[in-house]
Amino acid sequence: MTGPPPEARLENDAEVVAQSLEQPELFARLYDRYAPDIHRYVARRLGDGMADDITADTFLTAFRIRGRYDLAHGNARPWLYGIAGNLIGKHRRTEVRALRALARSGHDPVAESWGETWVERTESRVAAQAPLAGALAALSAGDRHVLLLVAWADLTYQEAAEALGIPVGTVRSRLNRARRKVRSALGADPAFVPDTPEVI
Repeated sequence: MTGPPPEARLENDAEVVAQSLEQPELFARLYDRYAPDIHRYVARRLGDGMADDITADTFLTAFRIRGRYDLAHGNARPWLYGIAGNLIGKHRRTEVRALRALARSGHDPVAESWGETWVERTESRVAAQAPLAGALAALSAGDRHVLLLVAWADLTYQEAAEALGIPVGTVRSRLNRARRKVRSALGADPAFVPDTPEVI
C-alpha cells in the first residue's frame, strides 16, 4: 500500500524549506501560506502599489537564501517578516513621509491607494488616526518596526525577535519605549499599562 507522495505530508515550514532544496516547486507552499499576510502588512506600511513588489521580492529573496534557513524553526513566518522588514526599511523615507502627511492633513495616501470606495468608507477613521500617524512617524525605525510587527503582523515577542535577529529582551525594551512614546504623543498617561496579557 502506498501513502500520499512525500510532498503531501509536509507539516511544518522547516520541512517545506528542506524539501524545496531538492524540489524547488514545493517552496510555493510558503507563498500560499504567508503571501496574503505579508502583502497586508506591507500595504499598511507603504501602500498597495509597493506591497505587490515587496511581497514578490520577499519570497524571491527567501527562495534564494532558503539553504541558510535554520531548520530548527518549524515556523517560517518570522523569517519572512524579517525579510519583508528589511525590504520595507529601504523605503523608510516613503513610510515616514506618508505618516507625516496623514498626521498633518488627515489625508492617508496609503488608504487612497486601496481605492476610492475604501477611502470614502473610512474617511472619519483616517482623520482619527492622524495623531497616531504622527506618533508613529516620530518613532525611531527600530522602535516603529517592533511595534508594528507586534501590533499589525500579530507576531509574538519571540517571533519579532526572530524576524529582526535581536534578543527578546531588546524587543521588550523597544516595544515598551515605543508604546510609552505613542501614549504620550496621544495625550495619554505614558505610565499607563493596559490590562492585557503579554504574548510570548
